[in-house]
Amino acid sequence: MAADPRFAAWAAALEGHLDRALPPADTAPRRLHAAMRHAVLGGGKRMRALLVYAGGTLLQADEAMLHAPAIAVELIHAYSLVHDDLPAMDDDDLRRGKPTVHIAFDEATAILAGDALQTRAFEVLASATVAATLRVDWLGTLAQASGAAGMCGGQALDIDATGSQQTLDDLQRMHVLKTGALIRAAVRMGALAGAADAATLARLDDFATALGLAFQVRDDILDIEASSEQLGKTAGKDVAQAKSTYPALLGMDGAKAKLAELDALMREALAPYGGGADALRALGELAIHRAH
Repeated sequence: MAADPRFAAWAAALEGHLDRALPPADTAPRRLHAAMRHAVLGGGKRMRALLVYAGGTLLQADEAMLHAPAIAVELIHAYSLVHDDLPAMDDDDLRRGKPTVHIAFDEATAILAGDALQTRAFEVLASATVAATLRVDWLGTLAQASGAAGMCGGQALDIDATGSQQTLDDLQRMHVLKTGALIRAAVRMGALAGAADAATLARLDDFATALGLAFQVRDDILDIEASSEQLGKTAGKDVAQAKSTYPALLGMDGAKAKLAELDALMREALAPYGGGADALRALGELAIHRAH
């Protein structure tokens, strides 16, 4: 399936919204503001923001309502990458094809930039011009996905497991939190803008859970098969750090079979929605087949 033509328009609009959501680089504290902008603008697949738009489109939400959650989820994702790249974490010097924030600036500035991006995400949601009940639902969804019950908890499990061999169940549990929680939140925030009922939210959670795992399986495969230039980050880090990955536990053929299984689960979850789910289907296809 080719990329949905709406993706380019959504991504272009998002870039402008992100630029306006961030503090100007020429205002004090300039170094912090410049680091925040370095982390967010001019790169990235914008997968999570596109999921917000696609989830909202499925429920025929007003597109203008989707900008705030799309901005917020990208700011949370960017903050997580800034902190993930720090020497105390993954210790990486390349992200999205350019120096990581602690390399381009310094470690203290990177920590503060990540902190500021996280809080800005919630500020954007809290000030969105939508009904108060929807703002609260968005805030709760993103907060749960970002914290110890979601992304941060998964990151902690990843740190604890470094250098040891995880079981397949443990690996999947970790990635459901570390990668999957924010992806589920993105789809859910879009659907909430369209007043999705509980049954629809549950089915979309099933889709997003499979998508999050598929994204990670593909990431593990690319860490082996792709170059640093293709990835925009350092290739081979998982092997160098003795991390458990899907190829390590299942073999390359097994990891690719797992991708096919997750593809089928995504298709099944979206089957009742016909053409209305085409944007979500296309994002699932991109996760399965992406080359970087």
